[in-house]
Amino acid sequence: MIARMPLPDSLLIPYLRESYRTGQLTPALVMEALLEQSPDEDPHHVWITRLSRDQVMAYVTALEGRPRAELPLYGIPFVIKDNIDLAGVPTTAACPSFAYTPARSATVVQKLIDAGAIPLGKTNLDQFATGLVGARSPYGACRNAFDPAYISGGSSSGSAVAVALGLASFSLGTDTAGSGRVPAGFNNLIGLKPSNGRLSTRGVVPACRSLDCVSLFALTAEDAAAVLSVAEGYDAEDSYSRSMGHQTLAGLQTLAGLRFGVPRRDHLEFFGDTEYQRLFDEAVGTLRSLGGTAVDIDLGPFLEAARLLYDGPWIAERYAAVGAFIEAHGEDIHPVTRKIIEGGKGVTAVAAFQGEYRLRELKRRSEAVWPTVDIILTPTSGTIYRHVELDADPIRLNANLGLYTNFMNLFDLAGVSVPAGFRRDGLPCGVTLVGPRASDQALLQLAARLQRASVTRVGALQTPLPTAEVGAGLKLRPGHLAVAVCGAHLQGLPLNHQLRDRGGYLLQATWSAPRYRLFALPGGPPHRPGMIRVSDGGAPNGGAAIEVEVWAVPAEHFGSFVAGIPAPLGIGKIELAGGAWVSGFICEGFAAEKATDITQYGGWRAYLKTVTP
Repeated sequence: MIARMPLPDSLLIPYLRESYRTGQLTPALVMEALLEQSPDEDPHHVWITRLSRDQVMAYVTALEGRPRAELPLYGIPFVIKDNIDLAGVPTTAACPSFAYTPARSATVVQKLIDAGAIPLGKTNLDQFATGLVGARSPYGACRNAFDPAYISGGSSSGSAVAVALGLASFSLGTDTAGSGRVPAGFNNLIGLKPSNGRLSTRGVVPACRSLDCVSLFALTAEDAAAVLSVAEGYDAEDSYSRSMGHQTLAGLQTLAGLRFGVPRRDHLEFFGDTEYQRLFDEAVGTLRSLGGTAVDIDLGPFLEAARLLYDGPWIAERYAAVGAFIEAHGEDIHPVTRKIIEGGKGVTAVAAFQGEYRLRELKRRSEAVWPTVDIILTPTSGTIYRHVELDADPIRLNANLGLYTNFMNLFDLAGVSVPAGFRRDGLPCGVTLVGPRASDQALLQLAARLQRASVTRVGALQTPLPTAEVGAGLKLRPGHLAVAVCGAHLQGLPLNHQLRDRGGYLLQATWSAPRYRLFALPGGPPHRPGMIRVSDGGAPNGGAAIEVEVWAVPAEHFGSFVAGIPAPLGIGKIELAGGAWVSGFICEGFAAEKATDITQYGGWRAYLKTVTP
């Protein structure tokens, strides 16, 4: 018997990047190991299409000769929900007769490949992304990564289970009603439902096109943030794409000032699941112990809006997307999926306007909550079901799973499902951090702290959750110093060579604590930003999280590096998102008087994309 190639010790993005840098691993070795771990048997029903070895290795070969330091996802394996296009590979939306083979990848997929990520295949889903259960697929009901008797959650079922089982570092899903959060909660993952329009949906089979989002599954919040920074961005070919910066959250630095909304007890429903109720209560206590202040809120408008998504006229948007196909190929459609989508066939324009009016009323009522809180904490779902339970009552139980998720896109909010611990039977539970539009990265920073306070391992793996220290698991080599950069020294930008020429190497891509403002300084080229810390007393515009990279530089060359830094810049101490402090670029305060405040872009790279060459 030929022994299989062992998997790497970890699929976390920082671990793989460092292993590639040191030569301990190569993308080819990692992909070979992952391909060998995907035998013909697929007991969890994860896959619809797995790429062949030749197809995967073509992506590996394409990385040869490209500078590793300039590719933030160099050699990172990922998988794609099969309603999102990958060039040359069929897109089925879990309906074989619907399948087509796109010539172009979806915008978000191409961004990831351009950044060095390597796709491994297309994953199973509830047919036409209609469902929160992961069981409505001719490719088999996807099974939970912890206990196959239980559902995986959906509709992004295979994408979640693949990451939880260690078949990929991260994955793409979609989320219209909770499809990127419910499976994360059921499989001990981070599940990011970004702000509507932050990630392009060009190349995605629509469910409800006006509400659809591409979502991300990752093992840690930091990995999700790293992927988000690559995948996001305005797309002129997507009429629903939007440009937006990154909104910070008050009190995120120490959590001492963070106010988090908790639904009134009469608005919480756990469907008899005392374990999920216990774990949610513990999550509330955990945020309190980290310094946050719990505020009881009225979740009524949110819950009523959630019912509009399937009980109101928005179901007609699903019929608009695939109704004609269903009419022509009804025998190929899962019976539950067909029943749901055909419910939109008779919705009138009058009903659509009436639904829109009601949504506006509820949204206005919901806005009364936000002056009193910075975020909202909810269960991701109130419970989880066995496959046999779901089979007996598929529509009602599915609706139960959407109680805390269906309102989010209707209200234009961002959300992150975060692991919150385990039931006594070993099944994981998730809670969701809900924030205003554009709070995505800030929510991920908070998610990182909550995840570490709640669980000790990632997915269904034995991989421990890394600590929050700078370069944790990356082993800053003896004789090296860590330095955070925020501008022209970022990988791929004009002055990055000053780090690499001195033997420097990237430790991690991350974010500062939300206590800084970023300014485009006059002069150049090279053009430079200045990052200025907000005083303890605050600032008129407040602080924000800024995209940074932490590099390791040999101590013997650190002095020459610093000597080349022009005023008003210098080296001081920068606070990172996880609370750690590291040496990094700072700017004297007086420089802001003649500079342009670009904080709303969240980083120098995002700002440069807006500047005409």
